[in-house]
Amino acid sequence: MEPLLEVRNLTVRFPTDDGLLTAVDDLSFELFPGETLGIVGESGSGKSVTSMAILGLLPKYARIQGSIRFRGEELVGRVDQEMRNLRGRHIAMIFQDALASLNPVHRVGAQITEAIAVHAPELSDTAVRTRGLELLNLVGIPNPVDRYDQYPHEYSGGMRQRAMIAMSIANEPEVLIADEPTTALDVTIQAQVMEVIARIQQRTNSSMMLITHDLGVVAGAADRILVMYAGRQVETGLVDEVFYRPAHPYTRGLLASLPRLDRRREGQRLERIAGQPPSLLHLPAGCAFTPRCRYADASGMCGNRRPELHEVSATHSSSCHFADSLDSRADAS
Repeated sequence: MEPLLEVRNLTVRFPTDDGLLTAVDDLSFELFPGETLGIVGESGSGKSVTSMAILGLLPKYARIQGSIRFRGEELVGRVDQEMRNLRGRHIAMIFQDALASLNPVHRVGAQITEAIAVHAPELSDTAVRTRGLELLNLVGIPNPVDRYDQYPHEYSGGMRQRAMIAMSIANEPEVLIADEPTTALDVTIQAQVMEVIARIQQRTNSSMMLITHDLGVVAGAADRILVMYAGRQVETGLVDEVFYRPAHPYTRGLLASLPRLDRRREGQRLERIAGQPPSLLHLPAGCAFTPRCRYADASGMCGNRRPELHEVSATHSSSCHFADSLDSRADAS
């Protein structure tokens, strides 16, 4: 199967007063038709910058290298008008802060249907409104006729997020990028929002990039996982492989920090990843995770030689020098 979206050796840098900041560093991945790819990592790992690069929404001063192909066509270097024809119609995004993304002075219904009117100007106002009401009903907003003409501040947090989903799927795009779609929502609303996204994806047969720091959300929604750290990809594989056989110390640290009822002991604290992520202005020569890694080699190889992404199995890859021997190193420590 040919990938729908293909990213190869993507590097994004931003000039600052202190030098070039490398937000994304040599990132490569594919997204196949009907697939959900979960991209996880701490804040500042490059997840959102990657999505902005795909949509062509980075500022003009950003320095982009590498390739981004949609259905075999290169997106890097396209002029803004060409990207406007692509955004919303073929690739759409659910932004993480619905309150900030929705315009407070425009009615929600008008904001949802704007994308339809832009990409289908032949539709009448009545047809556009009817489509908007269908979308509100589809994402589970009660009383869509009344809610259509309300303002964002009249919606609850969960309803605003649903409105953002309705806006993003208005033209049934082939690729849906969900950037932290459950941020600041309680667990019950999170489950409802993810259920809506899954139902939409099934109905439209779209592919999805699910960007989040919540491994629980990824476990229930994704087919494959891409783990990022300091702008670099450190592990990728099928959900079960990454969750049950993690092959990178950073992934192991993320999983160990999650509360688990089946491993709970009286008085036992959750594990944590010691230290802080490195400065993106001065990334280390070797593995960026070395200062925080309990498996780091004493000879200095980890700190001096950057590990390449290599296969652990046919569908599982890791960028750790000791990916094949982490269990034995853990026992030794």
